[in-house]
Amino acid sequence: MVADTISSRRRIALIAVRALVAFAFIVAGGAKLIGVPMMLTVFEHVGLGQWFRYATGAIEIGGAIFLLTSRFVGLASVLLALTMVGAVVAHSTAVPGSPLPALVLLALCATVAWSYRARTAALIGLSQTRQVAA
Repeated sequence: MVADTISSRRRIALIAVRALVAFAFIVAGGAKLIGVPMMLTVFEHVGLGQWFRYATGAIEIGGAIFLLTSRFVGLASVLLALTMVGAVVAHSTAVPGSPLPALVLLALCATVAWSYRARTAALIGLSQTRQVAA
Protein backbone atom coordinates (compact mmCIF):
# COMPACT_ATOMS: atom_id res chain seq x y z
CA MET A 1 0.00 0.00 0.00
CA VAL A 2 1.29 3.43 -0.86
CA ALA A 3 1.67 5.83 2.03
CA ASP A 4 -1.52 7.89 1.88
CA THR A 5 -1.88 11.28 3.50
CA ILE A 6 -5.66 11.54 3.65
CA SER A 7 -7.59 12.18 6.81
CA SER A 8 -9.66 9.48 8.47
CA ARG A 9 -12.91 11.35 7.67
CA ARG A 10 -12.01 11.58 4.02
CA ARG A 11 -10.98 7.92 4.00
CA ILE A 12 -14.36 6.91 5.49
CA ALA A 13 -16.20 9.09 2.97
CA LEU A 14 -14.26 7.52 0.10
CA ILE A 15 -15.03 4.03 1.36
CA ALA A 16 -18.73 4.95 1.52
CA VAL A 17 -18.64 6.35 -2.03
CA ARG A 18 -16.82 3.24 -3.25
CA ALA A 19 -19.43 0.99 -1.65
CA LEU A 20 -22.31 3.02 -3.09
CA VAL A 21 -20.81 3.06 -6.59
CA ALA A 22 -19.95 -0.65 -6.40
CA PHE A 23 -23.55 -1.43 -5.43
CA ALA A 24 -24.88 0.64 -8.34
CA PHE A 25 -22.61 -1.14 -10.82
CA ILE A 26 -23.43 -4.59 -9.45
CA VAL A 27 -27.15 -3.87 -9.86
CA ALA A 28 -26.72 -2.38 -13.34
CA GLY A 29 -24.30 -5.06 -14.50
CA GLY A 30 -26.50 -7.80 -13.09
CA ALA A 31 -29.51 -6.40 -14.96
CA LYS A 32 -27.49 -6.56 -18.17
CA LEU A 33 -26.23 -10.10 -17.57
CA ILE A 34 -29.61 -11.59 -16.65
CA GLY A 35 -31.29 -9.92 -19.61
CA VAL A 36 -33.77 -7.52 -18.06
CA PRO A 37 -36.07 -6.54 -20.97
CA MET A 38 -35.21 -2.84 -20.66
CA MET A 39 -31.52 -3.67 -21.09
CA LEU A 40 -32.28 -5.75 -24.17
CA THR A 41 -34.02 -2.73 -25.68
CA VAL A 42 -31.24 -0.32 -24.70
CA PHE A 43 -28.59 -2.45 -26.38
CA GLU A 44 -30.77 -2.89 -29.48
CA HIS A 45 -30.68 0.91 -29.78
CA VAL A 46 -26.90 0.91 -29.38
CA GLY A 47 -26.70 -1.35 -32.41
CA LEU A 48 -23.62 -3.41 -31.53
CA GLY A 49 -25.48 -6.60 -30.69
CA GLN A 50 -26.32 -8.34 -27.45
CA TRP A 51 -22.72 -9.50 -26.98
CA PHE A 52 -21.97 -5.88 -26.08
CA ARG A 53 -24.59 -6.07 -23.30
CA TYR A 54 -22.80 -9.10 -21.84
CA ALA A 55 -19.40 -7.42 -22.14
CA THR A 56 -20.66 -4.23 -20.49
CA GLY A 57 -22.34 -6.19 -17.68
CA ALA A 58 -19.15 -8.15 -17.02
CA ILE A 59 -17.06 -4.97 -17.01
CA GLU A 60 -19.47 -3.33 -14.57
CA ILE A 61 -19.58 -6.25 -12.14
CA GLY A 62 -15.84 -6.91 -12.37
CA GLY A 63 -15.10 -3.21 -11.93
CA ALA A 64 -17.40 -3.07 -8.91
CA ILE A 65 -15.63 -5.99 -7.27
CA PHE A 66 -12.20 -4.45 -7.89
CA LEU A 67 -13.52 -1.09 -6.68
CA LEU A 68 -13.87 -2.69 -3.25
CA THR A 69 -10.26 -3.89 -3.16
CA SER A 70 -7.60 -1.56 -1.86
CA ARG A 71 -5.01 -2.54 -4.46
CA PHE A 72 -7.05 -2.04 -7.64
CA VAL A 73 -9.49 0.70 -6.61
CA GLY A 74 -7.86 3.33 -8.82
CA LEU A 75 -7.72 1.21 -11.95
CA ALA A 76 -11.27 -0.04 -11.39
CA SER A 77 -12.60 3.49 -10.98
CA VAL A 78 -10.87 4.59 -14.21
CA LEU A 79 -12.33 1.60 -16.08
CA LEU A 80 -15.81 2.31 -14.73
CA ALA A 81 -15.48 6.03 -15.52
CA LEU A 82 -14.59 5.18 -19.12
CA THR A 83 -17.60 2.86 -19.24
CA MET A 84 -19.78 5.76 -18.10
CA VAL A 85 -18.32 8.01 -20.79
CA GLY A 86 -19.59 5.44 -23.26
CA ALA A 87 -22.98 5.41 -21.55
CA VAL A 88 -23.23 9.20 -21.68
CA VAL A 89 -22.40 9.17 -25.39
CA ALA A 90 -24.91 6.39 -26.03
CA HIS A 91 -27.69 8.18 -24.13
CA SER A 92 -26.86 11.44 -25.86
CA THR A 93 -27.00 9.96 -29.35
CA ALA A 94 -28.71 6.59 -29.86
CA VAL A 95 -30.45 5.50 -26.66
CA PRO A 96 -33.60 7.21 -25.46
CA GLY A 97 -33.45 8.48 -21.90
CA SER A 98 -31.44 10.85 -19.82
CA PRO A 99 -27.66 10.61 -19.54
CA LEU A 100 -27.90 12.08 -16.00
CA PRO A 101 -27.48 8.78 -14.06
CA ALA A 102 -24.40 7.95 -16.12
CA LEU A 103 -23.03 11.46 -15.54
CA VAL A 104 -23.48 11.08 -11.78
CA LEU A 105 -21.69 7.73 -11.78
CA LEU A 106 -18.98 9.20 -14.01
CA ALA A 107 -18.43 12.04 -11.52
CA LEU A 108 -18.27 9.62 -8.58
CA CYS A 109 -15.85 7.29 -10.40
CA ALA A 110 -13.68 10.24 -11.39
CA THR A 111 -13.61 11.44 -7.77
CA VAL A 112 -12.50 8.01 -6.57
CA ALA A 113 -9.91 7.73 -9.36
CA TRP A 114 -8.48 11.15 -8.50
CA SER A 115 -8.37 10.35 -4.79
CA TYR A 116 -6.36 7.17 -5.40
CA ARG A 117 -4.17 8.52 -8.22
CA ALA A 118 -0.87 8.10 -6.34
CA ARG A 119 -1.66 4.49 -5.51
CA THR A 120 -2.65 3.82 -9.13
CA ALA A 121 0.49 5.45 -10.49
CA ALA A 122 2.61 3.34 -8.16
CA LEU A 123 0.72 0.19 -9.16
CA ILE A 124 1.34 0.65 -12.87
CA GLY A 125 4.91 1.82 -12.37
CA LEU A 126 4.53 5.51 -13.24
CA SER A 127 5.70 6.70 -9.87
CA GLN A 128 8.79 6.34 -7.75
CA THR A 129 6.59 6.29 -4.63
CA ARG A 130 7.87 3.82 -2.10
CA GLN A 131 5.72 0.84 -1.33
CA VAL A 132 4.96 0.43 2.36
CA ALA A 133 4.39 -3.07 3.69
CA ALA A 134 0.82 -3.52 4.89
